[in-house]
Amino acid sequence: MTTNQEPAEATEASPKPVGVPAPRETADSSRGAPLDGSGSGMWSRIRPALLRLHFYAGVLIGPFLLVTAFTGLLYTTAPQVESVMYRHELTVTPHGTAVPLARQVAAGVHAVPGGTLVSVTPAPGRSDSTRVVMSAPGLPEGYSKTAFVNPYDGKVLGTLQTYGEWLPARAWLDGLHRTLHLGDVGRNYSEIAASWLWVEVLGGLALWLGAPRTRRRLRRTLLPGDAGRGRRRVLSWHGAVGLWAAIGFLGLSATGLTWSAHAGTSIGAIQDQIGGSTPSVATGLPSGSAAAGRDVGIEAVTRSARDAGLHGKLVITPPEKPGTAWVVKENTRSWPEHQDSVAVDPATGAVVSKLRFADYPLLAKLTRWGIDAHMGLLFGLANQIVLALLALSLITLLVLGYRMWWLRRPTRAQRPAMGRPPARGAWRRLPGRVLAPIVVVAAVLGYYLPLFGLPLLAFLLVDLAVGALRRRGAVAR
Repeated sequence: MTTNQEPAEATEASPKPVGVPAPRETADSSRGAPLDGSGSGMWSRIRPALLRLHFYAGVLIGPFLLVTAFTGLLYTTAPQVESVMYRHELTVTPHGTAVPLARQVAAGVHAVPGGTLVSVTPAPGRSDSTRVVMSAPGLPEGYSKTAFVNPYDGKVLGTLQTYGEWLPARAWLDGLHRTLHLGDVGRNYSEIAASWLWVEVLGGLALWLGAPRTRRRLRRTLLPGDAGRGRRRVLSWHGAVGLWAAIGFLGLSATGLTWSAHAGTSIGAIQDQIGGSTPSVATGLPSGSAAAGRDVGIEAVTRSARDAGLHGKLVITPPEKPGTAWVVKENTRSWPEHQDSVAVDPATGAVVSKLRFADYPLLAKLTRWGIDAHMGLLFGLANQIVLALLALSLITLLVLGYRMWWLRRPTRAQRPAMGRPPARGAWRRLPGRVLAPIVVVAAVLGYYLPLFGLPLLAFLLVDLAVGALRRRGAVAR
């Protein structure tokens, strides 16, 4: 059956909303195998099943990916938005010397009545304000109240409700990207996207690598340019964008899963079991420490941390309870990372424990780098630009994919308006020695990535139900 736009291309393999293209083929509706010689042997049996999964996942998971890409694109602008919206709180005019840090902290604490000191970030640069972070009653979970203090006169510039380091604008954009501001239920949407993005990308790559092509077709895929017209042209651009962006998509999928609600818990448990969890500096004080109640103060604690080799932006956390130490941690998350931390005895100001980022387990380092890259922090503006390009690439792939689906629709004379999926029953033609390990791997992945496993099971059940209804209708006729 051909389309009214492109008779020559109508029988080409069905479109893939995310990923890279498959070779042109004519589908045998009775067997689902390519008839143009593009596949042979085992691949000719595997390819139709992979193509059908890729198609259905692209069509049905595509909306989740589209929303994730759009909200992620908005999030890449957060640093610039913050610097403009909160310029008054973030920046000061340097003059003279800074007042004692303890005085700055006292001013910040006074600005949040009824609050409890959580941490202090001294001004990292001459034009920066000092941040005094407070917990306070009535705040949403995970949020704090931060007072911004002019380090040169100790006056409070303003207070803002913050989420970790994020000021209100970035916190709002972050919540939009992670949960659509729907709370815990909303986290499922972004986890579905992260759980399936890697499947779509790897499936597309497999379909592309398994397709025979001439040097000219390879060049046309990598650099589409003049790639024909209609669906062929759309397919060429879809493949080129997918190929160039594949590594970035895989990185976003992997890092997004690490802090997702369900898969993130499984990944964290595995990471703990293999000794790859992120360590923290020991805060217990040695026996024989000075009498309880004595505290050398934040000025001495900061000097001890500087003398221990910490530099750049510091986050200073007071003792959690009696008998524990102050913690001072570097918080430079651009490259190279500075995440060293020390514990300081409040009674003597002596450093009692050190933890260097260089001593983190490799897996913990990779996790830190991956998350910071995902958030646009690792390489500053360059990181933001790359993330924005990836988001635009994913949006482009989805639009091109749905466009190919539309171009594949039957002619108007045959009335149905939507595109035809690949031939059914492909998985039943897989040999047992291939199908069995696929089922096992899918089951294991579905256990650890439930929002991959549940949609996959739903696809299979719906496909079986549709097939059964069609067979029953055929028998009735």
